Amino acid sequence: MPGDHGGQERRYGRRPDRRGRPAGYGGPRANRPEHPEIRGARDADRLAAELRRMDGASYGRYKALAGDWDFGDFTLTVERVQADPFAPPSRIAVHVPAAVAGIPEHAWRSPVRRRATADHLLRCAHRELKGARLRIDAGGQEVIERAAGRVEEGALHLRMGIELPGRGRRIDARTAEHELCERLPSLVGALRWSALDTDAAVAFADTVEDTVALREQLPELGLVAFVGDGAVLPRRSGISDLPMQGEAVPFTAPQTLRATVRLPHRGEVSGLGVPEGITLIVGGGFHGKSTLLHALERGVYDHVPGDGRELVATRSDAVKIRAEEGRRVERTDVSAFVRNLPTGSDTADFSTDNASGSTSQAANIAEALEAGSRTLLVDEDTTATNLMIRDARMQALVHGDREPLTPFVDLVRPLHRLHGVSTVLVMGGSGDYFDVADQVIMLDGYRPYDVTAQARKLAADRTDADTAPPAHRVIAPESVDATARGRARIKRRDMDVLTFGETDIDVRHLTQLVDPGQIIGVGLAMRVLAEDGLLNGRPLAEALDILDRRLAEGGVTALGRGYSGDYALPRRFEVAAAVNRLRTLRVSRVGNP
Repeated sequence: MPGDHGGQERRYGRRPDRRGRPAGYGGPRANRPEHPEIRGARDADRLAAELRRMDGASYGRYKALAGDWDFGDFTLTVERVQADPFAPPSRIAVHVPAAVAGIPEHAWRSPVRRRATADHLLRCAHRELKGARLRIDAGGQEVIERAAGRVEEGALHLRMGIELPGRGRRIDARTAEHELCERLPSLVGALRWSALDTDAAVAFADTVEDTVALREQLPELGLVAFVGDGAVLPRRSGISDLPMQGEAVPFTAPQTLRATVRLPHRGEVSGLGVPEGITLIVGGGFHGKSTLLHALERGVYDHVPGDGRELVATRSDAVKIRAEEGRRVERTDVSAFVRNLPTGSDTADFSTDNASGSTSQAANIAEALEAGSRTLLVDEDTTATNLMIRDARMQALVHGDREPLTPFVDLVRPLHRLHGVSTVLVMGGSGDYFDVADQVIMLDGYRPYDVTAQARKLAADRTDADTAPPAHRVIAPESVDATARGRARIKRRDMDVLTFGETDIDVRHLTQLVDPGQIIGVGLAMRVLAEDGLLNGRPLAEALDILDRRLAEGGVTALGRGYSGDYALPRRFEVAAAVNRLRTLRVSRVGNP
């Protein structure tokens, strides 16, 4: 009735709805919070009771579970609750105190063993949770520090996702109670040191510790890489990183390139030592050249026992180089490779939104060196041919004053002699690199042979080009912005794209990103560089040095401020590579400090 409507309008200040109810009317519960806070005891029994009380309620009521729940032996923290059954999983954290976890000091006394033990526990947890709604990030064949599991002073910290169950958009309390109040305590019990196969846990950490010790010995031995005898390098398939079984040929080093190292647990081991300088890997198609290089590329990481590559170690500064047509380049010094462009562009301060194969590869090399790499890994199959070689007939036809490119074959020796940069290069189609190689390894049926002497008989004299280290760049921090619609946005799409703020970064060619969590880790590292002022007035390399020190002190979680999802530790080189591929990037200054 008009009078009633008018009274309601005066009372609430807004027009009533179509049924004559005041705007904002919600029935008897109108003045109650949508998800009332759970007060009083918050223990396992209370959680079970609250879940049963929620059964059949609107899915959003799960949000009342946020916060800590005391299970006696451990603490469950519900960090984030998904909005509906179809949203990304909710996030929880579990803290198991040292007295309950029972992890002995020898398993966490050093950073290496701490990382290895945490990784092993994550893999055990992943097996325990098979078929559950709980999900934990356990990684693949590489042992990488990840936010999903940490061991600190004997305490165990886990972070995982859970798909909170629903029937349509209503709460399925029985299933939720089973996952959180039965399966989760069972998982914690299975991860106690007393419940584990402790021999396997110790062997896992020993394996990682041996690989780290091997990698650390490489510089004093004058090596850039080592491949142990008996290593299994081929993988099961193009979509599986597991070792090939049955048909794989175990690796055996040629006697002339054999090196011997002593490791903390394995003792003395022998294998191929790849010396500093220029190493050429040759051989016929399908004989294992790229397989060897791929193993060296992954040798910057430690591997799980049984992977076949546990004794493959490469210097931690090794970077895989390739052509990357179409990428953006922002004020990068490519003058060592490119000069006298017809456009008159300054190649010591070169920019383009659409690089060619040759200019992209030149930029990739310059940026890797700027970030601190002194070991380059190159496979001719993924390079720009015109940047790699120019044979005599082509030089006779296209004179030097008309060719702006200086081929890599003329620069690879001075890069090592003047700047200490070693190169391992797979080459199957040109003998020009015989002229500059310090050692040549031929793969024949996956078996390596030292053919350096034969290659030198075929070599010719070559004049090296001049080269200087690339100029350092200072990044404008405001151009590295993770904000989208007023909040930080860092996401990934498979292993191909990192979404950083409003921009998609193409990372599919960064092949030393081996874990999905590392892609998120790269985005988080970029955010720290910009938001914490690490880029302010500093060359990029110096900013990366500071970031490395933070990560060494605080671990991977130093990246995850406010981020509740899974992420893993990236290398500085992939962080720099992603920064360089950011299409909003602006460089404020180019030059040497």
